[in-house]
Amino acid sequence: MQEPEEKKIALELLETEQAYVNRLHLLDQIFYTELMKEAKNGKTVPEDVVKMIFSNISSIYQFHAKFFLPELQKRMEDWNCNPQIGDVIQKLAPFLKMYGEYVKNFDKAVELITVWSEKSPPFQELITDIQKRKVCANLTLQHHMLEPVQRIPRYELLLKDYIRKLPPESPDRGNAEKALDMIFMVAKHSNAAIAEMERLQNLWAVYQRLGLEDDIVDPSNELIKEGPIQKISTRNNSTSEKYLFLFNNMLLYCVPKVIQVGAEFQVHLRMDVDGMKVRELNDTQFPHTFLVSGKQRTLELQARSEEEMSAWIK
Repeated sequence: MQEPEEKKIALELLETEQAYVNRLHLLDQIFYTELMKEAKNGKTVPEDVVKMIFSNISSIYQFHAKFFLPELQKRMEDWNCNPQIGDVIQKLAPFLKMYGEYVKNFDKAVELITVWSEKSPPFQELITDIQKRKVCANLTLQHHMLEPVQRIPRYELLLKDYIRKLPPESPDRGNAEKALDMIFMVAKHSNAAIAEMERLQNLWAVYQRLGLEDDIVDPSNELIKEGPIQKISTRNNSTSEKYLFLFNNMLLYCVPKVIQVGAEFQVHLRMDVDGMKVRELNDTQFPHTFLVSGKQRTLELQARSEEEMSAWIK
């Protein structure tokens, strides 16, 4: 008897889950536990650094080892009487939101490993020692840590494949499709968390370049465009180098600082986007110029090219 295609995929899910739980065991019970033990002895790095590296890996490990893997195993053993996995995956899906925290922390974790490996030779030695063990299969800690980041997309692919192979009349179709929707939402949730973190990091970097003027620092702002611009002075027919930051609610007209201690720019003027008008100027002496007029004042600006001018106006 040929195994039905959908059963092969369900078995692949079980096998990859088993391998994944082994990987989580390595991360949580070996790397995290041993590094934590050394940190408590005050020999390698501060305890909070180890906690920051491994984020919520313990919760993820416990969930997969104690709940999801046993449920899958039980189901595959009873496959002949109950050939479906959609309901089991539906139980799993809400818990996958835990991954948001781990995924969001991943880049920071890898950076911490690099920084502390240079700072603390004993920390580096312990990691190298664990990596030499057979269980690590010649792979680095960073490589193993990537596994949880890739796990949700893997579920998504396997489940899509499973649904494709299901016979049209299969009783599992409804459940499996619902499970796929749930996993898709979780993946989106995790990607949205990363995007939001990146947005806030970029915003913070901009505020630092502006010298953290407290009336500008606001986490809800969105940076739309920034770049150098020439300010045209009609009085003496000359231009001077300025820099613009355009946010969703304001335009900051800045002067680059000559001595860059702390801030990179000095804010000369804030213009509200509300009620602002922008139009192109046909000036033969100064090409690519445009006029920005707001409640506060009007600026005559020159871009470096036609494309740049259009981008600013847009």
